[in-house]
Amino acid sequence: MSTVFVNIGLSLDGYMAPEGMTMSDPGHMNWGAKWGALMGWIISQQHFREKLGFGPGGETGPVNDLVRNTMERIGANIMGKRMFDQGEVSWPEEAPFHTPVYVLTQEKREPWVRPGGTTFHFINDGPERALELAREAAGGRDIRIAGGADVIQQYLNLGAVDEMEIALAPVLFGGGRRLFENLREPGPRFRIDRVLDGPAATHIRYVRQ
Repeated sequence: MSTVFVNIGLSLDGYMAPEGMTMSDPGHMNWGAKWGALMGWIISQQHFREKLGFGPGGETGPVNDLVRNTMERIGANIMGKRMFDQGEVSWPEEAPFHTPVYVLTQEKREPWVRPGGTTFHFINDGPERALELAREAAGGRDIRIAGGADVIQQYLNLGAVDEMEIALAPVLFGGGRRLFENLREPGPRFRIDRVLDGPAATHIRYVRQ
């Protein structure tokens, strides 16, 4: 059966996204610089650059191998409407997923097919239905809960998350969208499966006990 996993960057003070983040105004509340400090590590990796068409070059080594393994295991993605709205105005025509993507939303909309194998499906029937469809589409490969924080919290509360891959970056946001809020008690329990030190982030994989 497919593994359901979270794969995100996180600030030291526990935020997935800085306060004021909106793609229409990258200078608002300095969120663009904060986001760059959070996610700069992945932009420099060779495999990520190749996949997103950023051109040749980039770092190789254990972190690049981690990025490759993560991207290759994904058979379907799930995300929230806010994340989709931000991406719709900023992703290139060939969106960077190359899998079916299930968007949790109250908006009714026909599937949006993009070049390169990405199709966005808009799900009005809740997180359980989105996960059911993602399992069918993934073909035995794994399912990534891409974000944002609210969507990850919903799947944690459902007990559906098997693994969390967190890139912990040495940056403080001081506000924004915090990852571990609104969780029910008792929450799921995880153990540390792997720690990989990088110069710009510490990569920790947690596996559910």
